[in-house]
Amino acid sequence: MRILICDDEGIVQQAIRFMIQKSFGDEFEIESAKNGRMAIELAESFRPDIILMDIQMPGINGIEAMEEIKREHKNIIFIVLTAYDKFEYSQKAIDIGVMSYLTKPINKDVLTDTLRKAMKLVNDRREKVSKDLKVKEKLEVVVPMIESGFVYSVLLGESNDTSNLTYSELLGINTEYVYAIVIECGEELRKGELTNTVGAGIRLQKHSMIFREMLKETMNGIVGSLMGNKVIVLVPCREKEESYNEREVKIENIRSMLRKMEQQMEMKFKAGIGSVVSWEEVSKSYREALDTARQGVGKVNHAKDLPVSCVYEEGYPYDMESGLFDAVHAGDAELTEKRSTEFVMWMEKQFPEVTNNVRLKVMEFVLLAEKSVYEQGAMTYHFDVRANYLDQLMSFQTYEGLERWFVHKMTEAAGHISMKQQEKTVNVVEKAKVYIAELFSGEISLEETAKELGISSYYLSKLFKESENVNYIDYVNNLRIEYAKKQLMETEKSIKEICMESGYGDPNYFSRIFKKWTGVTPTEYREEGRYE
Repeated sequence: MRILICDDEGIVQQAIRFMIQKSFGDEFEIESAKNGRMAIELAESFRPDIILMDIQMPGINGIEAMEEIKREHKNIIFIVLTAYDKFEYSQKAIDIGVMSYLTKPINKDVLTDTLRKAMKLVNDRREKVSKDLKVKEKLEVVVPMIESGFVYSVLLGESNDTSNLTYSELLGINTEYVYAIVIECGEELRKGELTNTVGAGIRLQKHSMIFREMLKETMNGIVGSLMGNKVIVLVPCREKEESYNEREVKIENIRSMLRKMEQQMEMKFKAGIGSVVSWEEVSKSYREALDTARQGVGKVNHAKDLPVSCVYEEGYPYDMESGLFDAVHAGDAELTEKRSTEFVMWMEKQFPEVTNNVRLKVMEFVLLAEKSVYEQGAMTYHFDVRANYLDQLMSFQTYEGLERWFVHKMTEAAGHISMKQQEKTVNVVEKAKVYIAELFSGEISLEETAKELGISSYYLSKLFKESENVNYIDYVNNLRIEYAKKQLMETEKSIKEICMESGYGDPNYFSRIFKKWTGVTPTEYREEGRYE
């Protein structure tokens, strides 16, 4: 292992070097630096595993040097050398990730013990890197299966929020929008129709690896498994709107890819491209891509080139309609109220009189919103629950009454969806809180709690933040500190006993955390309480 000693006093450098060589022989390759600037340069050229860093040095001090080194070398272990009270720099050092502090003059046994701990950390990290590489190799085999599972679970509507989040983490999906591509194969392409699709699908299985690689290289999308003679690809993208030129480039790239495939595999291909949508609407893009692939006469066809999706008359506020239903599906009652009102204002401007067309549009929107409520299980469906809707709508002769009824119904639907979402969140978080309360005195990580509840750690973290307005770690720490405060005030237990019962294995760390949360050490807190 490589160790860098950084201290502006040459005698200190020599003393530390002597103690290391005495205790460890040739286990360490050692370099020295007399200031922060040299330490930064050596960190780049020497690549140390461990750095012993003096805090107070002329020019760039130890804290500044560690911050700079940490930016480029995340895994270096820092041990601070200081002649001062270590708590003076504790917050800064904690942020950097200092492993330990050694107070000058340095004791040989303490130095040896500290370096052994640091060596174990280095070895643990090296083992983790090795394991991660093995996992990565295995993932190269597993990823196609994960991608296939994601594609078909999303399109078939069989996934839930938790599984979608897990898939997104595994596949690194971090975009808001997506579009679907459907690629089909056949023996010949005659007047837009593929022939012998079954036989071509069987032959394509033999070329599946090459086929997949070419798809990934051209589109970098999420590739589903081959179903018959058809493959679905979902391509994440950051922007919802695509220009005419962007669409042309996309079509040409796919056309070029299909030509290469045809040359290599001796069969014909045809592709359909759906429009860009949010992930919630991906099924719509898939249906467009499928219809486009089958109806188009060309090799590659785009949904916007064919009438496979709803075409709206000029001037119709589709974005306003889409935004309204986005608010309803999100359970945002306030935004639903605002957008419902805006849509009524648009209708009133276009059609000053309340006609049957206006009433029908209002009825259509309310029924669609309530359908979403029923589908999410936020309300029980009753066949006769809408018995008076028609009579009510026919009674409205002005927009005032119509708007009030419409906004109320749409907002009510959003409210039901919100309550259902909150109910799910509360149930999960309450179970987590019970589990934490029972086991906080031991090691209780976010991952362990999530596993106990059967959900992903990412999803639990998100729910915790939304429900409690604090992250998981802060919640656990607050629970432990409150317990410790109570024990300090109400019992005669030693600080060490309370430290262990509170879930902190190291009394020094417990003292630091306690002071960070309360402003005083455990001893000071107990003494102040008794005095009061």
